[in-house]
Amino acid sequence: MQILVIEDDPLLCHHLKVRLTELGNQVQASQTASEGEYLANNYPLDVAVIDLGLPDESGLSLIKRLREQGKSFPILILTARDSWQDKVEGLNAGADDYLVKPFRIEELEARMNALVRRSAGFVKPEITCDNLRLDLSGRRVTLADELLELTAFEYQILEYLMRHHQQVVSKQRLLDVLYEDREGDPNTVEVMISRLRKKLVSGGMDNPIATIRGQGYRFNLACA
Repeated sequence: MQILVIEDDPLLCHHLKVRLTELGNQVQASQTASEGEYLANNYPLDVAVIDLGLPDESGLSLIKRLREQGKSFPILILTARDSWQDKVEGLNAGADDYLVKPFRIEELEARMNALVRRSAGFVKPEITCDNLRLDLSGRRVTLADELLELTAFEYQILEYLMRHHQQVVSKQRLLDVLYEDREGDPNTVEVMISRLRKKLVSGGMDNPIATIRGQGYRFNLACA
C-alpha cells in the first residue's frame, strides 16, 4: 500500500514509517500539516493516517481541506483524544476511521487494510479474478490454486493493477508505487510487466495485462 503518515511526535512518526515499511508498504511521513498536504498532492496514496494535534494546523482542518480538494483516499485519525465528541467531529470532517493512542501496530495495519479494501470495493482480505487470488494479508498470490512465485516488485505492481482493475495506470504511477524517491528507471516497470504477463499467461490467463500505447497499463479482467 501507499501510505501517508502525518504525526507530530518525531519518535512515533519514525517508528510508524519504519514498521509499516517493514510490512511491505511504501510510506511517506511528515510531522506537519503543510508538508503532509504537499505529500498528499504529489504522491499516489491508498490511505492516510493523520494525527489531530499537529503543530502548524489542526488535523481536522487539514482533513476538511483534503476532502474539499477532491482527495478520496481513506483517512484514519490517530490521536490521544478519546471522547465520542472528538470521534464524531473527526468523522464529520471527512475521516473514515479513528484509532486512539496507545495502539498496536497490528490493529493499525488491520484498520488500514479494511479501509483500503472497502474504498476499492472489496470486502474480503483478498482480491480474486477468475482463478487468480491475491491474499492481501499474507501477500501471497495463487493461480489455479498453485502458488505464484513473485518478486516483491512484481507483487506490488500486480496488487496495484488488480486494485485498479480495468483502469489505465500510467508507467509513472507504477514507478511511484515501487520507488519512494520517485526516481526509479522506467525500464524497470516494463521488465516487471513483461515478467508478470509471462507468469500469468503460463498459468492459463488470457491477455491479463494490456499495454495502452502512450498511456500505461490496464488489468483487463474484473476483480472482486
